[in-house]
Amino acid sequence: MSDPSSTVVAETPRRKAEAAKRPRNSAKTKASILAAARIEFADRGFEGARVDAIAERAGANKRLLYHYFGNKEDLYRAVLLDAYQEIRSGERALSLDQYDPVQAMDRLVRFTFRHFLANPWFPRLLGTENIENARFLKTLPDIKALHSPLVGQIAAIIERGAASGVFRRDVDPVQLYISVAALGFFYVSNTATLSVIFERDLSSVAMVQEREAHAVQMVLDFLRTKPGL
Repeated sequence: MSDPSSTVVAETPRRKAEAAKRPRNSAKTKASILAAARIEFADRGFEGARVDAIAERAGANKRLLYHYFGNKEDLYRAVLLDAYQEIRSGERALSLDQYDPVQAMDRLVRFTFRHFLANPWFPRLLGTENIENARFLKTLPDIKALHSPLVGQIAAIIERGAASGVFRRDVDPVQLYISVAALGFFYVSNTATLSVIFERDLSSVAMVQEREAHAVQMVLDFLRTKPGL
């Protein structure tokens, strides 16, 4: 009679060899590392973030992290670029040119507000990069190309609105977008402190909905030739 234990011993190396031959899902691993890194950098800043913690959170081997992204600085740059690509992709998906100027701006304001709300790590990550004086953002060659279409899209909405007599024509699209972003960014990044100061739960559904409607109204009233209509 054969010893069962010998079968186990014999199979173990074979199982290891089979596991080694399995194809690695590089796309999934990269996505897991990026998701873990964005949280680590957002929570601890660039200086406080640890590669070991990112690898552990992602369930990935640290050597794979270095293989895919290089060093800590390169990983941080990848996280920054991915964050901007994500919001720009969402904006493109709005297909704003298919809507009249008022509806288009309404959709843009709501999307921007909801993106910050659904991704609270994003304002924190941007806060980290501002503390770094945008030194990493300045090294990303694709960052300007990412933003140019957005500015052009907003300019087109303003022009269409002005042509139909609904919007003012003297609006800088860059200044307008900064205002749109600020209306959501400040609310999300300061919800905890503002809730204490004003004794209101700004994270409640009712308050969030009220704030979103307020943001839309502010932007549209600023743009309209006859505010309030």
